[in-house]
Amino acid sequence: MKAIWKTLCAAAMVAMTAIPGHAADKTIKMGTLSWEDLTPITGVTKKVLEDKGYTVEVTSFSEWGIAYAALAKGDIQLLTSQTDYAAHDYWDKNKRRLEKISPVSHGLYQAIAVPDYVGITSIEQLNDNADKFGGKIIGIEPGSGLMRDAAEAVKAYDLKPQLVEGSTAAMTAALKSAVDRKEWIAVTVWQPSWMMQKFNLRFLDDPKGVFPPPQTYYWIGQKGFSEADPEAREAIASVYLPLADITAINSEVSDGKTMDQAVADWIAAHGDLISRWENIKQ
Repeated sequence: MKAIWKTLCAAAMVAMTAIPGHAADKTIKMGTLSWEDLTPITGVTKKVLEDKGYTVEVTSFSEWGIAYAALAKGDIQLLTSQTDYAAHDYWDKNKRRLEKISPVSHGLYQAIAVPDYVGITSIEQLNDNADKFGGKIIGIEPGSGLMRDAAEAVKAYDLKPQLVEGSTAAMTAALKSAVDRKEWIAVTVWQPSWMMQKFNLRFLDDPKGVFPPPQTYYWIGQKGFSEADPEAREAIASVYLPLADITAINSEVSDGKTMDQAVADWIAAHGDLISRWENIKQ
């Protein structure tokens, strides 16, 4: 009788693991890009899934193309992304194999900004003040969506200041140096970013609408993910992280914390909110 019972139990386990989408170990492979807007979203959502009993493995990618390829192939199951503008080309190319699971934040905006003491309010005024800016708009990494849009702005407004390619680190250093001296500087930057608060930046008006409007972040997954694992989908869809919280987390990182520490501290300070998320029924 004992032998029969063992056989039945073993058969039941085999049947369970054969159900499409059933993961005996409840492991989820999540992708991210190590950028200051995406990393907090990833860390907080990971915590909610872990509280639901999942093991979450996070892989960091260097750029959208690689991340989307990994998601489409199944190397990862989840990724948070803007799909309308910043990563639209990658979403459009792969969307037949992917699905939007839920919005997780909103308001990403990226354009040209100046410190609040700079006496202009519009991109159109850059030409008349080109000398005050040293004839430059300080950019970030070439190939980024922000730099692509900034290059379009240079053409659309026939700007005299040169758009200078570089890196986020170099742009930040130039910005700090200029603010310390109260010098005029124009930079390509985004919200959410700790720099917006730290350096009291404001975006220049864009009357020609070259830069995309505020964008929404979505959790996206392989097609069929939600149907295969409705419990995970429910947990993911409960999470919503406002830009102000993303900015606060990154401000702590800029002040010396690691990203893991800053995310953990935010989670510890928002236990009641996370508990409500975890008990939401979609």
